[in-house]
Order: sequence, then structure tokens, then C-alpha cells
Amino acid sequence: MKIKNILLAGVSLLALFSCTDVDENVYDKYAADDFYSTPEGANSALAGIYAQIPGEFTRDGATGVGYAGADNGWYDMNCMASDEQVIPHRTDGNWQEDYARLHKHTWLPTEGIINNTWNWLYKGIFNANLAVGLLEKSNAEAAKIAEAKVLRAFFYYLLIDDFGDVPFYTDNNVTVDKIPQASRKEVYNFIVKELTENVELLYGTKGGDFYGRFNKWAGYTLLAKVYLNAEVYTGEAKWSECLAACNKVSDGGFSLHSGEASASSPLGNKYYELFGDVSPQDETILSIFATIDILSRNVYAVRSLSGPNAKALFGYDGWNGTIVPKEFYLKYADNDIRKKQFLVGEQPGGVNYTLDVPSLDNPGAPPQAGVRNIKFYPAGSNTGGGASNDFPIYRYADVILMMAECNVRLGNTGAAKPFIDQIRVRAGLDPLNANPTLDDVYNERGFELNWEGHRRQDMIRFNKFLLPNQFRGESPAFRKLFPIPTSALNANRGLKQNPGYPG
Repeated sequence: MKIKNILLAGVSLLALFSCTDVDENVYDKYAADDFYSTPEGANSALAGIYAQIPGEFTRDGATGVGYAGADNGWYDMNCMASDEQVIPHRTDGNWQEDYARLHKHTWLPTEGIINNTWNWLYKGIFNANLAVGLLEKSNAEAAKIAEAKVLRAFFYYLLIDDFGDVPFYTDNNVTVDKIPQASRKEVYNFIVKELTENVELLYGTKGGDFYGRFNKWAGYTLLAKVYLNAEVYTGEAKWSECLAACNKVSDGGFSLHSGEASASSPLGNKYYELFGDVSPQDETILSIFATIDILSRNVYAVRSLSGPNAKALFGYDGWNGTIVPKEFYLKYADNDIRKKQFLVGEQPGGVNYTLDVPSLDNPGAPPQAGVRNIKFYPAGSNTGGGASNDFPIYRYADVILMMAECNVRLGNTGAAKPFIDQIRVRAGLDPLNANPTLDDVYNERGFELNWEGHRRQDMIRFNKFLLPNQFRGESPAFRKLFPIPTSALNANRGLKQNPGYPG
């Protein structure tokens, strides 16, 4: 059984806070300072932040808490708004319509998924502020303080990517209604400053106790992602800075995991080990640790397949939810090993998934309409509540593709080609016939990183997000940002709603 101490410590710490007896003795503050200066104390402070990333395991439905693994949270909000996946309302009455609204770009400030995401991100920031304060006050090891600050920067990066101008604070001694709203550029500058000042202080250790934690290489990958999208956030491109951060990650000794054929893989290639029970450390830079019935979960394959099909493959019923839109699926070459993750046509269990989906919401999709995805082929589970697959937040393949993109944008297309070709050859494809264009980079990112939480951001950066598709016309520009939730506006009257949305 997979066990990761710092994550489980986070669960235990949260349980301790929820069960504290207010009549217990209050211990001297200096004893607390001494505790957080120890390795055990510092890890306890960090665990409170890390516990937010995988979210909560629940037997009775998802809570919208966590980066990825469950549903109704950050992952769904970002991925369903892109062209790579959606859960349609079904003509048999199953599935609500908010996923369809996300895909059709008609979401509202009252959407539960948007509210869940906002609350989750600010819970992460609150816990990070708490940890930074405790660790700095106790003069804890510099690497541990740096880790807490990088984690805080991670949550703020996700916030500005989704919402633009957001409430900003680094000290928890302020009430919600008094937190000032900072511009996207101001928060971007804070994120860059925190990362550039702290990433070199992080541990360089990979795997073991640092599996699923921000080490130096994960920190530089985060910095690269921030620079990659700098032009979107501030109007000023940072391609050279992104490339420099990617080169730092390359110093960590990462490589692409093998794509060769493997009889032990349910999908026939070692490539799919990247999405299994434990993330391979040759390529995975940062992953979410999941153990079914203990910590987090991974619902993506079981949520996609219909009941009889999942029963035939996994031994338990599927949820008949998520599909891959036809246009996205058809872009894959037939000899691309990454196409093996998709199921269409006749399948075990007497199911026949159709390529065409006539409607997402009115009247909705027939029960067997839509291509399905088993990229995260379920591991470690014998129920339909999710699986033990860990989730890759950052992979070295992403870094390689960032290096390709930066070189193309800087005019160095010849330098970009070997990066693109590495990814293509691993997937069983030939190298490009010519130096890559931006469209080549964009397409390859879609082929390689689909269902891993990057697509909406990529579509915005490549000016593809607003383009019409099968289910909607061209979207207005304000849809590049999500609205600040109505509940947040009600709690803090000083906040200004994003343009285009009701305030």
C-alpha cells in the first residue's frame, strides 16, 4: 500500500484541529516556536498546505476540494471549459448541466464548481500563510520556509490564471471583508519574486520522502509555467526567462519515460505507467499522491465509461460521464500510441460509443454518445468510487514542450525541432518534416498533455480559446477569465467583478 507520511500527516493535522477541546491547557508560545523549528514541526506546518492539493477522499460524493482526482473542483472548471473533455447532460436524465455550461462558455458567477474552486484556492493560501508565519517565527530551516512560500505562490498562480484580479493577502490577521483586491500584474510580480527568491533554497532531493512535494525541480517548473503565461497575465512576454527556468529543470536529470510496448500495461505501452498507481520518477516532476479509501482518489476513467463497459473491464460499474469531443479525438494519428487511451465503437459489455454527440444539454446526449478516455486506467480499487492512480501535475514532457514553444516564439525554430521530435518519437510517430510552427507546438501539447489540467491555459495563450466549436459559436473575450463567485462578492463588498459578468 502506498503511504506518504507528510500527506497523511496533513490529514491527521486537520483532524486534530477539528477536534480540539477549547478547555484544554494553552501551552506556552515559546514551546510552539521550538516545535516548529524541528524537522517534525516544520513538516507538520507544511502538511497543512499539502493536504489541500490532493483534496479529500469521500465515499458519498466529491467536495470540489483539490487540484485533481475528484470532481466539481479546479480540474473540472478548467478542463471542461477547454476542447478536450466535457460531461454532457444525458437524455436518460443523468448528469447536471453545469459541465455543459462550462464547455459552451455560458457559465455564471453562481456556478457551484466556480465557487468550490475559489474556496479551495483560498483555503490553500490561508494554510500557506499560517505555515510561513509559524516557520519564520520559529527560525525554521530555510528550505522549509522556502517550501511554504513556493506552495503559496502555486495557489496564487492558479488564482490569477483563472480569475485575474484577486483578493491578495499574506497575513491571516485580516477579515474576509477587508482583504484588498490586487491586480493580476501585482500578484504575478509577487509570485515571481517569491519563486526567484526561494526556489534555489528548496531541496534537490527526488522521490522518497519528497515524492509529491515541491523540490527545486518542481519549483523551477512552476516558475517556467508562470513565465510561459506572463504575456497573458501582464502583457509582457517572458520567453527567454521561461527557457532559462526550463534549463534549470533539465539539470535535475529527468528524461522521458519509455514508450515501448509492454504486455503488462493494460493499454499496451510503458508510456501509460506515467498515469498509474505510482508516478515514474524519471519523468514525473510533481504528482498528487492518491490511495483509495485513505487519501484523495482518481475518478477519471471510471467517470468516463458506461456501467456495463467499466464492469467488463474493471469489475465494477462506471458513471457514464465524461466524453472527448469528436474534433479533439480526430486530430490524433492512428499510429500514435497516445490514441490507445480513447474508446469508440463497440466495446466489452455490449456498449457501442458513437463518435458523434448531437447535444450537450438540450435535450442532451444519448447514453452511449461520445468517445471515452481511460488514460488513468484504474489502479488499486475494486469499487466504483475512484482509483489509486497518482496524478501528474508536472512532467518533463511538459518542460520539453515549453522549451520548444519558447524557441519558436524567439525565432529559433531549428532549436525547437529536436524537442518536439523527442515527444513525437516516444509516441511512435516520425519526426517533423520541417521546423515546427506554433501550431505544431500547440497540437503536440494537446496530444501529449490532454486530461492533465493544461489545456485551457494553452488555448488562451495560443489564441484558440474563443474559437467556435461544434457546440457553440465564437466566445466573447471576457470568457478568458472566470467570474469572481457571487458568494465572494457578497462576503467582500470591496471586490470588483470581472468585466462581462453581473456584479
